[in-house]
Amino acid sequence: MEDVVYGRHFDGNEWFVIGIFLLFTAAIRLFPRPLSPLQTTFNFLIGIALGLIFDHTLHVPPLNYYDIGDRSKYEWFDIVTYAMYAPFGYWFIFWKERLRVRGTLTIPYILLWSGLAVGFEWLGVLVGEFHYRNGYRFLYSFPIYLFLISLHLGLYRLVFARDRRRVPAPFTHKRPVPRP
Repeated sequence: MEDVVYGRHFDGNEWFVIGIFLLFTAAIRLFPRPLSPLQTTFNFLIGIALGLIFDHTLHVPPLNYYDIGDRSKYEWFDIVTYAMYAPFGYWFIFWKERLRVRGTLTIPYILLWSGLAVGFEWLGVLVGEFHYRNGYRFLYSFPIYLFLISLHLGLYRLVFARDRRRVPAPFTHKRPVPRP
């Protein structure tokens, strides 16, 4: 795999990553925090983990649909890029809880956040953070975001179920013993 160089200096794409992370992380201080520290940490980490897994899936051969940052090979700053995904996961759950999105309203909520994710990706393309290859277009990311955001919500619900007694123990047909 050849090393394509898109930029050699600290410029707009790096500032975009830093700005997104700082802006959306700092904004957490402006709102009440309905999520516990554990929930906050979970949502930050799941945002990073899902971004990392799927970026690596789509960024490497045989797919190789896009490059991140200034080069087609990984650089140290690419690690910082994954931190940019952390506040996205937090705000997704924050607004779901704050607006009390439940039932069938969950579907348009997930569609909205998938659209927001595509919008931020488009901004990333404009500033040179993402470079598409092999015919990939930013709209192809929409179904991927639908899946990732739905997975995030499913994992959040599984881990932080309000009534643990209703969640069956994994790999068994027995119900967990209720806590006193």
